Amino acid sequence: MLFQTEPTPNPATPKFLPGQAVMTGGTRDFASPEEAEASPLAEALFSTGEVVGVFFGSDFISVTAGPGVEWRDLKPEVLTVLLDHFSSDAPLFKPGSAGAINIAPAVEIPENPEDADVIAQIKELIETRVRPAVAQDGGDIVYRGFDKGTVYLAMHGACSGCPSSTMTLKRGIESLLKHYVPEVETVEAV
Repeated sequence: MLFQTEPTPNPATPKFLPGQAVMTGGTRDFASPEEAEASPLAEALFSTGEVVGVFFGSDFISVTAGPGVEWRDLKPEVLTVLLDHFSSDAPLFKPGSAGAINIAPAVEIPENPEDADVIAQIKELIETRVRPAVAQDGGDIVYRGFDKGTVYLAMHGACSGCPSSTMTLKRGIESLLKHYVPEVETVEAV
């Protein structure tokens, strides 16, 4: 089995592609070793002691190294963990775990029922235009709410903590949403 590795805009987070599906539906973000207990693969990556984030996408795994960790040193260890996991056909999640359901608490943004049409337009744009582009960079972005002209989004994977995420959020996503949905005034990360 051969893994491809791609850089992402976040220098701490490369994207690893196993050449097969990783998640058959949804995505999963692990921001701590405790969250990683649901997945043998995420748990093994965190056990290196130098990984601070793991993200499963449809056909990739993004791995975030801790501060001061050099990828040239960590990459062989991460590749070994990934190769061992995928070559053994081990399950991605432990039986009875939450699987693709991201167990991180969702931020609750109250929404006005009168905004239902606007919210539907926003969600459609995020699903068809934004999420595919963000996945190319090793991450995901999830709609969390719309209130008084502000769209609230959660960033995961390589996008979380990326130096260019603010620019992507404001210049890219906010501009796109404002162009197609005039009711959108600003976009904020939660």
